[in-house]
Amino acid sequence: MKALYERWTAISLPKRILGGMILGAVLGMMIPQAVGLSILGNLFVNALKGIAPLLVFFLVISSLCQAKQSHGGIIRTVVCLYLFNTLLGAVIAVVASKLFPITLTLAQAAEETSAPQGIAEVLQTLLLNVVKNPITSIAEANYIGILAWAVLFGVAMRGASERTKEIMDNFAAALSKVVTWIINFAPFGILGLVFDTVSTNGLQVFTEYGRLLAVLVGSMLFIYFVTNPILVYWCIRQNPFPLIFKCLKRSAVTAFFTRSSAANIPINMEVCEEMGLDKNTYSVTIPLGATINMNGAAVTITVM
Repeated sequence: MKALYERWTAISLPKRILGGMILGAVLGMMIPQAVGLSILGNLFVNALKGIAPLLVFFLVISSLCQAKQSHGGIIRTVVCLYLFNTLLGAVIAVVASKLFPITLTLAQAAEETSAPQGIAEVLQTLLLNVVKNPITSIAEANYIGILAWAVLFGVAMRGASERTKEIMDNFAAALSKVVTWIINFAPFGILGLVFDTVSTNGLQVFTEYGRLLAVLVGSMLFIYFVTNPILVYWCIRQNPFPLIFKCLKRSAVTAFFTRSSAANIPINMEVCEEMGLDKNTYSVTIPLGATINMNGAAVTITVM
């Protein structure tokens, strides 16, 4: 089994994911009744969602209690970029919807739902989530609450003994190792997700909702290959596309098919570690970004 696992991990992850996508689409068309394959996607997404809150909580505590310098300036810049980028995604979606208007006929309207009554209600909900019980926040994947409590615990533990800090670091390292194991089986999860989509909706989904898909995916691709590179170049003053394509292969593909910012947190953290970025920074900005930097959600909600 060990030799088989080593041969499996020797193949680059993007190639394995691509193979899973193709195989999932083929199986979805050939044997759509094989519903058991769909569970692979659910297992993968739920495993990532399950490990992500614990990973964020302990990684942030471990990073902050051992941090030698403040990263407030960098984090502040990243947060500003997050907010601007999400707003930009919504603006692009509005422009795309005006250029390519779409009418959908829904079989049944949504019931018993309402938008927030104002900014005061939104802020009240946000503040209550920040101070929510830390155990409840972890169980419910409330990342604002997880980050808030983790930051407080991390700062409070700066005066702890080196042995205690080492234990927290070991916890974070163990969780990161578990994440690596889960991500190595991402191709099977992607296979299950693609299979479920194709077997459930069939290829007619591309004809019935072709224009809607074109507007949604086109807006996302415009953000990814036009506006994001401009922002990256503005920040690093270097050719942004090597970074853009690396993130596309490792993060964006998985994010697109899992449709979950929370599930993609462990993957983004692993990519940051591979790139040699500062753990004290990305351990805070990645989970925060999963909460406030959702271009895909901004595009989808605005178009709908």
